Amino acid sequence: MTLSKIWSSFIIIAITVAIYKYTFLGNIDIFSWMVVGKADDLANPLKVDGIIPTCKNAVDLCINLIGVMALFMGFMNIAESAGGIRLLSRIIAPFFSKLFPDIPKGHPAMGYMIMNFSANLLGLDNAATPFGIKSMESLQELNPNKETASNAQIMFLCLHAAGLTLIPVSIIAIRSSMKAGNPTDIFIPCMIATFIATLAAMMIVAFKQKINIFQPIILFWVLGISVVIASLVIYLTRLNSDAVQSFSKVLSNGLILFIFLAIIIGALYKKISVYDAFVDGAKGGFEIAVKIIPYLVGMLVAISLLRSSGTFEVIISSIKFIFNYLGADTRFVDGIPTALIKPLSGGGARGMMIDTMKTFGVDSFAGRLSCILQGSSDTTFYVVSVYFGAVSIKNTRYSIGAMLIADLVGIVTSILLAYLFFGR
Repeated sequence: MTLSKIWSSFIIIAITVAIYKYTFLGNIDIFSWMVVGKADDLANPLKVDGIIPTCKNAVDLCINLIGVMALFMGFMNIAESAGGIRLLSRIIAPFFSKLFPDIPKGHPAMGYMIMNFSANLLGLDNAATPFGIKSMESLQELNPNKETASNAQIMFLCLHAAGLTLIPVSIIAIRSSMKAGNPTDIFIPCMIATFIATLAAMMIVAFKQKINIFQPIILFWVLGISVVIASLVIYLTRLNSDAVQSFSKVLSNGLILFIFLAIIIGALYKKISVYDAFVDGAKGGFEIAVKIIPYLVGMLVAISLLRSSGTFEVIISSIKFIFNYLGADTRFVDGIPTALIKPLSGGGARGMMIDTMKTFGVDSFAGRLSCILQGSSDTTFYVVSVYFGAVSIKNTRYSIGAMLIADLVGIVTSILLAYLFFGR
């Protein structure tokens, strides 16, 4: 119901703004841009696809997911057949049993979730999505009400949407390509912001579900992860931008290959028919990619209408006016568009980040802030539409509200860190 209200609101607001622009501002092209406009059209002032191109892009995105989904779900099926997922579940059971009390000890969902979180940590979007969908499917088996999100599913998705990432490689690479003085200077603020957003998501959901986060085992794991992140920060701050990117590529891609190798060796040891298990799992990748098409089309169309109608321009102008009126420092407002678009569209937010750096300078306050905001969280509404859509959840309960509050925490933290690191 919550998602339905939000989706309807997006469309109503966007069309209302468009009608106002047509009626009172004389913008006779607004309806055309919203329906058939293309981002690469020089005459399109907002450089945003209309709803028709957006539908095509959504289907293309799902089709492009098929291969990746088939690959990873095939390997996950091998790992499950060989008992590897259950082994991983037992290893992290002490922590997850406290954070996910409704999941039976040793359930495969725990293994899938830790693989999803690991992929997110390393910035492996292509791997994180199949792992995440498999997690939702596994959690759905335990869900007594198949159309309503369970407590475990909400906790998992809120942690996932917080987007905890160790190294923002793509952001560093973009800054490097745009000749930033020090492309890696946003690394520490990005890591701190996304870590705090993740903690916020965990605390918000724990409060709603009456989970005591001050249990010794939870504190031990949180502090342990904090120590690992701090150690990585200390190490990476001693490297130049090229070395950081090289280290990240070796770590992330090397880990993927190591996981594949470990799965195959384990399956052969267990005398599993490896290829047959892979094919059986890969079939599910195709089915899921096709299944999420209507959910993704619906959400991306609503987002397209919001952006192409110029609603974001109105919001940004209003924010800037308010802070100007109050006499506050308004430098952060120029970086805010990235934060507003990020929950709706990862690609759109990346484009806004690049546009901000081009407009104000790659090493400007707004440019750096937009990079920190880009790295502080995941794409909330994409996550909701894809992951809940994959298991046909209709009632998302309080999950969207919790995700958006965590996003807000990440935004505020990012702004404060930008002033702390670059505001002088």
